[in-house]
Amino acid sequence: MTAFDPELAAALEGLPPGPPLSAESLASVRKALADGNPTCAEAVGDRDLVWEDRAVPGTDVVVTVLKPRRPGRGAPGFYNIHGGGMVLDDRFADLPRMVALVEEFGFVAVTVDYRLAPEHPHPAPLEDCYAGLVWMVENAAELGFDPAKLIVGGGSAGGGLSAGIALLARDRGGPALAGQLLLCPMIDSRNDSASTVEFAERGVWGRAANDFGWRSLLKGQTSPYAVPSTATDLTGLPPAFIEVGAAEIFRDEDVDYARRLWRAGVPTELHVWAGAYHGFDRIAPDSEVTRAALAARASWLRRTIGRA
Repeated sequence: MTAFDPELAAALEGLPPGPPLSAESLASVRKALADGNPTCAEAVGDRDLVWEDRAVPGTDVVVTVLKPRRPGRGAPGFYNIHGGGMVLDDRFADLPRMVALVEEFGFVAVTVDYRLAPEHPHPAPLEDCYAGLVWMVENAAELGFDPAKLIVGGGSAGGGLSAGIALLARDRGGPALAGQLLLCPMIDSRNDSASTVEFAERGVWGRAANDFGWRSLLKGQTSPYAVPSTATDLTGLPPAFIEVGAAEIFRDEDVDYARRLWRAGVPTELHVWAGAYHGFDRIAPDSEVTRAALAARASWLRRTIGRA
C-alpha cells in the first residue's frame, strides 16, 4: 500500500472530518467551503494588485479579474477554473494561488464562476467556462495582456474542465492557448482505476465523492469535453503540465492522459509526487513536497510563456 509522505500525513491528521458528500449534505458542504474562501482584499493584502468583478454579456457568468496595478507590456494571461468535484466551491477558492502567480509572473488573471451540478449538469459548467475564456480573449487589450500568452488551468474538477476547454477551443476554432496547467485533474468518469481502488477511502477526495460528482455532472450523458480521458483525438492541443500525487485516486488516469498526449505529439510535462494526496499543496503549503511542486510549476510557466 502506498504510504503518505510523513510531512503530508501529519498535516492531514489535523484536518477535521467532513460529512460524506451526498445530495443531503451538499448544501452544508457548499456553505462551509464558501465561508472558508478568502475575499480578494484578504488574499491580496498589501500587494500592489487590483481586482474587479465583471459580467460576461449574454450569459449569467461572472468572473473576477486580478492583475498588477500596472501590467507590464506584453503581460501573460491566466484563466483559472476552480475545483470542487463539479458540485462545489466558487471562483474565490483559488485566490491564494492566483495572487502568487500574478505577483511572480505579472499575469493578468481571470477566475470564473460556473454553474454547478447537479442543478446544472453538462454542458452548463463547460459552456460557462468557455464563455468566460472567450470574453477574456476578446477583452485582452482592455485587460492589458497578450492573448498569445494565455494559459488555462485549475485543480481537480478545474483541471478536468481546463482539459475540456482546451479540446473545445481546438474544435471550435476558439481562442488559441499557450498552455494548459492541469493540477490533479478529474478527467475519467469510470472511477475504477487501480489508484481509485487503493485510495477509495484514504486521503481527501475518495471514490464515493468522485462517483457523486461524476453522476451529478453527466446524468447519463457522455462527452469527451466533459470526460477528457474519452477523447479519441488529442492532436493539436496546447502544451500541457500535469501534476498529480502518487497517493490519490486520480494518479492513474492522469498518468494515462499524459501518455496519450505524448503519443499525439503534444508537448507534455508530467510530475507524480511521491506520497502526495489530493490537494496536498493547500493542506501542507510549507512541506518540502509542496515547495518542489511549486518550483516545477513555475519553471514550466516561465518556459511556456517565454516561448509563446
